[in-house]
Amino acid sequence: MPPTSPTPVNRDEAPVRERGDACPGALRLHAADDGRLARLRLPAGLLTYRQAEALATAAERLGDGRLDITSRGNVQLRGLGESCGGELAELLYEAGLLPSERHERVRNVIASPLSGLDGIPRADVRLWARELDALLCASEAATALSGRFLFALDDGRGDVAALGADVTLLAQPDGTAVLHTGANGSGLRVSAGDAPRAALLAAETFLTVAAASGSGAWRVRELPAGHGLDAAVTTALATAGIATEPVAEYGAEYATEPGAAYGAEPEAEYRAEYEADVARPEAGPPVPGPVHSPDGTVALSVYAPLGRLSVAQWRLLLSAGERGTNDRTLRVTPWRGVIVPGLDPATAHDLLDRLRTAGLITDPHSPWHNVGACTGRPGCAKALTDVRADAAEAVTAARPGGPPATAPGGPPAARPGDLPATNPGDLPVYWSGCARRCGHPQGSWVDVVATGEGGYDISVRGNLLRATTGPELAEAVATARKPTTARTTPVTR
Repeated sequence: MPPTSPTPVNRDEAPVRERGDACPGALRLHAADDGRLARLRLPAGLLTYRQAEALATAAERLGDGRLDITSRGNVQLRGLGESCGGELAELLYEAGLLPSERHERVRNVIASPLSGLDGIPRADVRLWARELDALLCASEAATALSGRFLFALDDGRGDVAALGADVTLLAQPDGTAVLHTGANGSGLRVSAGDAPRAALLAAETFLTVAAASGSGAWRVRELPAGHGLDAAVTTALATAGIATEPVAEYGAEYATEPGAAYGAEPEAEYRAEYEADVARPEAGPPVPGPVHSPDGTVALSVYAPLGRLSVAQWRLLLSAGERGTNDRTLRVTPWRGVIVPGLDPATAHDLLDRLRTAGLITDPHSPWHNVGACTGRPGCAKALTDVRADAAEAVTAARPGGPPATAPGGPPAARPGDLPATNPGDLPVYWSGCARRCGHPQGSWVDVVATGEGGYDISVRGNLLRATTGPELAEAVATARKPTTARTTPVTR
């Protein structure tokens, strides 16, 4: 199949922003029903063990003892006290997690989490991430970016390129990078050395175009039709001395000609020419379990059940540091997971077993894999129900006599025989406490939205089913997750 672009936006529905961006940060705390909330940006999801321990200390001393992983690979602390802001800031500063107070909310940078770990010869985007972060923190203009504006640095496998970023760098086999803005399928080829600077200039140019449009747009997709961002970015890069080469998306030129003018062979030839010109594969998130590296070490890919870890579970991820790892870092992923790299095989096997016992997702067949949920009640005033409890109940309800829906530190481990295994090909499912759907995934997923009084709407690709809580709901969600059902069975009210 030809490479695809992010889903295009309907420009007629692009909003006009009339208020300031209230997106929370590490210093601007959000008042939630369960206390204050802090959101800490982690460019490329990178954390040293020392920084990860600082977050555990903050969650334990100042918060509710848990760490939430967001859909952008950031970490949230909840249940913070009214007057803890100063102490929290001091902890984060000392750990090197706040390089710039004025930029802390705009350091939204996701990157391919397996870059350099799985033996696939692609660019190591961690280098881009560090340079881009430094450029961001040195840019006065960048302080005007919304806390929602997102950069994606893809090492060429196509994983984070599919997550709807505002500015995307996609590494190419020839050592160059293609710069994309929003859902624009075309792009500009730049050298790898210029890539981080090109990404920042694209973001700064977006601010200029958004201001000229009068829309108050926070994201590229919110710009009105005819905004001219792509042309403005091309001009800005040329002015900055960055050489570019236009790259057209496969199918763009072909689609402008009458279909009868092309047979299957010319179309295939055009596609081959495109794919030789620019690589745009599509990969999914890291699979839970061990990842073997060419240097003989092993990385572990694990997921947080419903995106939340207790301090004890978080510290267990760090326990490998006591066993002599080669890489004393963690990589938090935008799929609410964590990569622990650089382990010797014996350490990796032991740690994986302990993580499984502690309730983390370590196997793609786990019934908790690809199940997500927003905060819900009691933490969010807008939520209509406790969606996390309902999501856990739906998972465990599939087998009578299974383990309890909740346990200290989060959902229990899925031991063999406890719960039926899921198929790794099943669609992800996301539970939302209201129609805002905060934190929902990208692409295709089973959309479970609370409607009040215990009811939920379940939709897959626009097909809708109304269901209630209990076994009926669990069965409906499980059925909707099957790819064949989602493709062939319309689901209606």
